[in-house]
Amino acid sequence: MSSTPAENKMGVLPIPRLLITMSLPMMVSMLVQALYNIVDSMFVAQLSEDALTAVSLVYPVQLLMIAVSSGTGVGINALLSRCLGEKNFNGANLAARNGIFLGLISSVIFALIGIFGSGIFFRLQTDNPTIIKYGTQYMTIICVLSVGIFMQITFERLLQSTGKTIYNMITQGTGAIINIVMDPILIFGYFGFPRMEVVGAAVATVFGQLVAVLLSFIFNLKKNHEINLNMKGFRPHAKTIALIYEVGIPSIIMQAIGSVMTFGMNKILLMFSSTAAAVFGIYFKLQSFIFMPVFGLNNGMIPIIAYNYGARNKRRITHTLKLSILIAVCIMIVGLLLFQTMTGFFLKTLFDASDHMLAIGVPALRIISISFLLAGYNIIVSSLFQALGNGVYSLVVSAARQLVVILPVAYILAVCFGLSMVWWAIPIAEVVSFLLCTILLKRIYATRLMALS
Repeated sequence: MSSTPAENKMGVLPIPRLLITMSLPMMVSMLVQALYNIVDSMFVAQLSEDALTAVSLVYPVQLLMIAVSSGTGVGINALLSRCLGEKNFNGANLAARNGIFLGLISSVIFALIGIFGSGIFFRLQTDNPTIIKYGTQYMTIICVLSVGIFMQITFERLLQSTGKTIYNMITQGTGAIINIVMDPILIFGYFGFPRMEVVGAAVATVFGQLVAVLLSFIFNLKKNHEINLNMKGFRPHAKTIALIYEVGIPSIIMQAIGSVMTFGMNKILLMFSSTAAAVFGIYFKLQSFIFMPVFGLNNGMIPIIAYNYGARNKRRITHTLKLSILIAVCIMIVGLLLFQTMTGFFLKTLFDASDHMLAIGVPALRIISISFLLAGYNIIVSSLFQALGNGVYSLVVSAARQLVVILPVAYILAVCFGLSMVWWAIPIAEVVSFLLCTILLKRIYATRLMALS
């Protein structure tokens, strides 16, 4: 067993320096992840527009896997960081070990979904045999080997919870680079490899994830001395699992709502053409370059706030929140400018867009990007709720935005005004989210933070 650690840096370092050292490695690694997400689609687009559409239609399933893994990770992160802030080192170890167990169980469930549900999922969306074939192949592989994404995120959250985010930059970056290198080799059959097309893109993705798992496991054993991951004699601890999911389940549902929203939007867009659905998929790939740094900032912010909430230090919590909002808003403004001025270049250069796709995609992405003005604030405030152990508030905001507003508004706009107006549903939903976040922020400040020293 390790000795009792000294005061964690999350309780003593100046907030600007702490937030930068915690977040910057995560921001860099998530930018690299955004790069390999877009590289997948760039190479697949060279096969055909049907192949690009198939991979785009799998995105809700990938979002669901990310929702379960990241949501559970948020629960692990919040509990573990809070335990460290309270000097409850046994509780921190229980959070880590039970988190590993939950990641493994989740990967088994998604493997079964991939085996038995992939074909059904695509036949529910389209009758195009090429899209069904490509999509079923891609979805089956990423689900059956989902242990990569689940364990990668779990182990990285353990490093993040103790402030060792630099190692996450290494693991995520390595996995992403492997994926980027392997994509063209496996998709097109270079260097003696067979031409695997969409299957090759899926194999490259999961292989990169599995390498990242191995690295993050080693870093936890060798560098993460504040927690003990010895699983010998492990038994699931019901109370710890309940505490993880007290925050994690609202976060899972919140992110899973994004999967439902994407599936619903694809159904609405397929009323017009598969090209419209492909444009929506491209939007998610491009916007990840803007949102991923904010999510990296988020991931650095959550353990700082959770730790200082456990230590009852309101000043450090509010300082962290204000600085995080400022940085996030600045990042999103840069993203808005890029989407307004360079959308046509991105579509043509990266995705070999046809004139038809450009006609749909350029105005669509410009309209959607208006939502960036409020999105940074909304993301940071929603994560504050999770860090303070009130994931239900985040769930309320997400459900209102993505189910109550986006899908009904998008459908009404589609039926009444046509494809060109559908995209306005997203900026409208962001305004609703902003209002809800502000109301709930005032409430949680009064009920949770005012009582702290």
